[in-house]
Amino acid sequence: MSNRLANETSPYLLQHADNPVDWWPWSPEAFAEARERGVPVMLSVGYSSCHWCHVMAHESFEDELAAAYMNEHFVNIKVDREERPDVDAVYMEAVQAATGQGGWPMTVFLTPDAEPFYFGTYFPPEPRHGMPSFMQVLEGVRTAWVGRPEEVTEVAQRIVRDLAGRQLDYGKAGAPGAEELAQALLGLTREYDAVRGGFGGAPKFPPSMVLEFLLRHHARTGGEGALQMAADTCEAMARGGIYDQLGGGFARYSVDREWVVPHFEKMLYDNALLCRVYAHLWRATGSDLARRVALETADFMVRELRTAEGGFASALDADSEDPLTGKHAEGAYYAWTPAQLAEVLGEDDGALAAAYFGVTQEGTFEHGASVLQLPQDGPVVDAGMIAGIRERLLAARAGRPAPGRDDKVVAAWNGLAIAALAECGAYFDRPDLVERATEAADLLVRVHMDGRARLARTSKGGRVGANAGVLEDYGDVAEGFLALAAVTGEGVWLEFAGFLVDLVLDRFTAEDGSLYDTAHDAEQLIRRPQDPTDTAAPSGWTAAAGALLSYAAHTGSQAHRTAAERALGVVHALGPRVPRYIGHGLAVAEALLDGPREVAVVGHPEDPALAGLHRTALLGTAPGAVVAVGLPRAADGSGGEFPLLAERTLVHDLPTAYVCRHFVCARPTTDPVELAEQLGAVHP
Repeated sequence: MSNRLANETSPYLLQHADNPVDWWPWSPEAFAEARERGVPVMLSVGYSSCHWCHVMAHESFEDELAAAYMNEHFVNIKVDREERPDVDAVYMEAVQAATGQGGWPMTVFLTPDAEPFYFGTYFPPEPRHGMPSFMQVLEGVRTAWVGRPEEVTEVAQRIVRDLAGRQLDYGKAGAPGAEELAQALLGLTREYDAVRGGFGGAPKFPPSMVLEFLLRHHARTGGEGALQMAADTCEAMARGGIYDQLGGGFARYSVDREWVVPHFEKMLYDNALLCRVYAHLWRATGSDLARRVALETADFMVRELRTAEGGFASALDADSEDPLTGKHAEGAYYAWTPAQLAEVLGEDDGALAAAYFGVTQEGTFEHGASVLQLPQDGPVVDAGMIAGIRERLLAARAGRPAPGRDDKVVAAWNGLAIAALAECGAYFDRPDLVERATEAADLLVRVHMDGRARLARTSKGGRVGANAGVLEDYGDVAEGFLALAAVTGEGVWLEFAGFLVDLVLDRFTAEDGSLYDTAHDAEQLIRRPQDPTDTAAPSGWTAAAGALLSYAAHTGSQAHRTAAERALGVVHALGPRVPRYIGHGLAVAEALLDGPREVAVVGHPEDPALAGLHRTALLGTAPGAVVAVGLPRAADGSGGEFPLLAERTLVHDLPTAYVCRHFVCARPTTDPVELAEQLGAVHP
């Protein structure tokens, strides 16, 4: 028998549709039911590729006795944090404030007015390691609710008051300058792991947005230390087990400091961000490794995450069925023993592959298996031979039970993928990748965007979800559209980006210039979420700041530039103190300090020299430079599709590039070498 989740679009909610728990989706009706019955709400928040979410579901939500108790004494609400990041953010803030830590699954008990009064994450089926069992928690909450209702209400109201007092005041700080960015770099240097790359200890997350800041800082200042940290971290990750050495793409994080054993789930946002970082590292250095990883990651996204409708799915699970045991286990799809290598490749090639990929008899993972790596001290092997070995292992792996895929299309993460694929396609002469980016952008316009340009957060199977887009959707989708406009020369993408950034100004911006995660007219939660920190992906705040700045550079709009500068007050406040958690904001601030430069490339589309100048413009390393390409635009608006092309003339009837910054323009040039010099050094 299905519960109320059977008609949802979220794969995570659908995984719970057959639980004996009488789940409700997040809705006013669920709270009305709790009010009518006089019972508390149990809110459970997770996502489809979350390992411990699956464990708790199997242990407790599939258990008939636990479900019967939940159904009798609670209204039970299940939320996919990826569909409702606003709900997740509000209650996660409460969990972290109360317990000092947070994570998923998140378990929160609420009054019928949605006020939280008891918190936790994973609860085991029996008491373990000092944790109460899930049934003990349910019984304790029930006892308090019935026996001490005034105390529960007072606790809930105090928590809500405390959360309301956490209002941010970063709008008055002013945009960051060179000094704040230098302090941020110093802070990162102190936390840098000079032996293994990356920042901090275990678990170690790929610092994609910090790496983008380091590349931009090097481009603006010439500081070699910033480039070295970025390059060494990228190499360490690409050689580690966090990177899929056979199929490309990155896992969520490494459980150790050495990047050896990952938490195996693969997220779209990680791969989109890292694909772009490696492409930008190649742009700065010409590194063959960076080029290979950027392209393999792009190909992974297209091959394994692309949906039938042309969008990109959210994630691949960490778990899959182990062919040896028949049980679901983390990493079963990816790990190898020497014997398994020999079985696929034969004894000699199996031994060679074991040495090359660091597969040992003891194993680096569980049960004697190893996660494939590229050790620095591995044998030197002919590239063609390794390519053949990779191909055979990949084919054999394809025969294993595959990890599950979360097929929902999240607008924000697709925006990140569009930017990465468009740029990779342009840099590496892969028009197919630009086509995939364009198809994903088309899907967002057709399915996610309504007649007023308002975005829906998710879709699945071409069916739009019910949840409104949040700030990160507007910021990241605008960023994707702006990157696509630069690569394709199609001004319609700039136009769509304009619709989105205008909505940021109208619906998400406070009077002091700070930004909210939800629109002014969104569902009212116990607190309006407002989180500027960049964690797994750019915060809505910093993503919107970047899109506003780029759009202002394209159009000359002072209103959008002022909004970007005011939003970047948060980087002024947080950059010197916690640079690891405001990486995207720091990268946007680098663009602000550099201009950003405005590049107009005009010429006739059939002239091959135009493509050469356009490519040179895209390969410029100047932080956040915006590029417009096409026919010159006449004073009456006819001709070129971009404002930057207005009244630009061809020099000697040749394709010509114009580079401007801070209201000053360099000499128009028809020479790619001179253009490259105007945009920072680029390799051929």
